[in-house]
Parts: sequence; C-alpha cells; structure tokens
Amino acid sequence: MAKSHGAAGQLAKALGIVLGTDGIPLRLRAWDGSEAGPEDAPLVEFTSRRALRRILWQPGQLGLSRAYVAGEIDPHGDIFAAFAALSSAGKFAEPGPFSTPTAREVATLVRTAVGLGALGPQPAPPPEEIRIEKHGRRHSKKRDAAAISHHYDVGNDFYALVLGPSMVYSCAVFDSPDTSLESAQEAKLDLVCRKLGLQPGMRVLDVGCGWGSFALHAAQRYGVDVVGVTLSTEQADLARKRAADAGLAGQVDIRVQDYRDVTDGPFDAISSIGMSEHVGRAQLGRYVSQLFGLLRPGGRLLNHAISWNAGPTEDDPDSFIPRYVFPDGEMLSLSESMVALEAGGFEVLDVEALRPHYALTLRAWVRNLEQNWDEAVRLTSPGRARVWRLYMAASAIGFENGLTGVNQVLLQRPGRGAGLGSGMPEVPLRRTGWV
Repeated sequence: MAKSHGAAGQLAKALGIVLGTDGIPLRLRAWDGSEAGPEDAPLVEFTSRRALRRILWQPGQLGLSRAYVAGEIDPHGDIFAAFAALSSAGKFAEPGPFSTPTAREVATLVRTAVGLGALGPQPAPPPEEIRIEKHGRRHSKKRDAAAISHHYDVGNDFYALVLGPSMVYSCAVFDSPDTSLESAQEAKLDLVCRKLGLQPGMRVLDVGCGWGSFALHAAQRYGVDVVGVTLSTEQADLARKRAADAGLAGQVDIRVQDYRDVTDGPFDAISSIGMSEHVGRAQLGRYVSQLFGLLRPGGRLLNHAISWNAGPTEDDPDSFIPRYVFPDGEMLSLSESMVALEAGGFEVLDVEALRPHYALTLRAWVRNLEQNWDEAVRLTSPGRARVWRLYMAASAIGFENGLTGVNQVLLQRPGRGAGLGSGMPEVPLRRTGWV
C-alpha cells in the first residue's frame, strides 16, 4: 500500500495553487510512492522532482505540459478521465490564458520545492517544443511553411498509425457512435463532394490537401480534376504516390505551394477542410479574397474549420498548443469567420455544426495511437507520441464540453458560370439535396 504521508501531500497543495482550487480533482502519486487526493479520482503519477521544478518555473498549462511530454507526469488508466477531471477544475475550467499566481502563492510554491528537494535551474524544454518566432514574421510564407512542417512532417507512417487507412486528418461524420472511423471519414468526404455539387469535368481546388484523400475521392467518385496544395513535402510525396497507385495521376495534381501563390484559376469548386485554422486572424481577409478570386462565378466553397465557442479569443503563446502542436494556429469564432466570408463577397448557402463528431473522431485517433504505442514511439520519439496523445485527448474533452466546435460553411460566389456549357449546378432547395 502506498504511503499516506510524504511528498504527495505537499505536491497536491502545490498543484492546487497552480490550478487555483482548494482541492485537486486527481489522485497524486509522488516519486517516493506516497499518495494524496481523492481515492476514487483518476491517478496521476509524478515520477520525478523535475516535474515540480517545471511547474515552479512555468506555473500553468505550459509547465504541466512540459512535464508530461518529458515523461515526468504519467496518467494511469483512462487518460480521458484524467483530462476531464482537470478540465473541470479551477483555471482549466476558465477560457483563456492561465492567470499568474500571486506573490504569496509563488512564495509557497518555492518553499514547497525547497522542502521536496526540487528547487533548481529551469529545465530545458523537451526537444519536441518549437519557438516558431525564430522563423520570421508571423504568417509570412517562410514562417507558415515552418509551422506546417513542424506539425505535419512527423512521418507519414506515424500518421498512418493514428489516422488509419483513410489518412484523413479532420473531423469525420458518424451515423452513430458505433460507426467505424473509416466509414465515417468516407461519409465526410462524400458529403463535401455533394455539398460542392461536383460533376464530371469540373476543376476543383483542394486547399490544404493533406495526404490527398479528398482529392482522390473526388476524382475517383465524381470524375473531377483536382489541384491539391499543401506546404508539407511529406504529405505531397505520399499524396502523389497514392494518386499514381490509383491510376489518377492525370486527374490529381498535388503541389507544395502556399495557397497565396495559386494563380491558375478559375476553379469550379474549392474545398478547404481543416486548413483555415492555420491562416490566422490577420490574414483572414486575404484568404477569403484569394479563394473568391480563384472561384468561377456560381462556384461553391466549402470551408470546414474548428471554431472557438468560449467567448472572445486570446492568443497565448505560452500554452501547449502553439508550442507543441499548431504553431501560429488561431481558432476563430464562427461569427468572425462568417463576417469575413460575407465581407469578401460570398453568399452563405448552409452552415452545419459537427461538434460531437469531432469528439468521436479524436477518441478514435487516441485509440489507434494507444493500440500502436510502441510502434508510434519507434517511428518518432516518446515525447512526440505523448504530445499527440495529450493534444488529441484534451481536444476531445474540449469538443465534448462545448469549448470548441467545428463547422462546415457552404458558400457560393454570386453569378452563374458557363464553364460546363449548361452552367454551374443549381443549389438544391433543401438540404436533402446533399444530405
């Protein structure tokens, strides 16, 4: 039986200060074997004093995240239970950046660290962390390329373990919670094709094409020609191979290209699936203008994007996501995106919220990762595997709690095109035309 006294009690008090709550929602086990906290709460083990030192230097989300990525904090059992408990406690339950501890709280943290032998210089961040500001001006083409490479050039084999055979890295659409991930991803791809009104002979632009899954589906099932653009060389290499293997190289053109550099419009339809989160608030107007200019009059744009549902957004560069997962990524509210799209000249045809579907998608990805954990670590690093586990599990909780959402916004450039002889397809009178 674990000791009832020892480091864990002091550790629990320190964690309570960081979380901004009197009681902690976790059962803590310290490096000396002692335990503290509710006996029926999810168990989290602090395997090293270094974890407390990280929290002392960065008393918030970043310090805790660094300790987890470094393997100094280890949730036992169901990781979703641990993150759900944390997300409902103190500062984690409040939208926005962590508030800074008071001088008195910092003094208490220092005394605790001294008493537990954890005081010392600030530990170096885990190697999986990026300081994206070193790559130039925010949302410059060079810095955007570096941000995309950090996230996506982790290795195609690693992503295949997590995403499964579909290689789709965006929210799936489930008929029921029991629907397989593969079926749900195919349903999403087909839904996008139907919303766009794809017909044989159309020319389609896929912005942020990933590993080419939408491009292949649209070309194979709907007989269209697709230009897919990505900033990830690893994604492009695999997407081209998949197109060649499927006999679609003549219909699918995959480019390593910034969306701002696409000049060979017009296109009859444009898909942007899980890409606009990388654009940034300051560049949103340019993004809308660029896609509007590339689209034929009467053509449709499908913008599929994560949204922030918890009030006004604040950029916090010292949080986990920008340091480890999506450098420079910005989640906008749905209303912000809609204002920009309409101001850019688009007509809104439909908005569909898919928030519960992303929670199911993320849980499926976490399952895939955990079932292939040893191989994922071999392909990347223990820290990288922990980064993905933390970000996907925590994101699933965010979608379940309603802090974040995901929406498909279907838009049209006003006017009728003549590129297909008989004009662009008519918009259905009801959603039943594509659902």
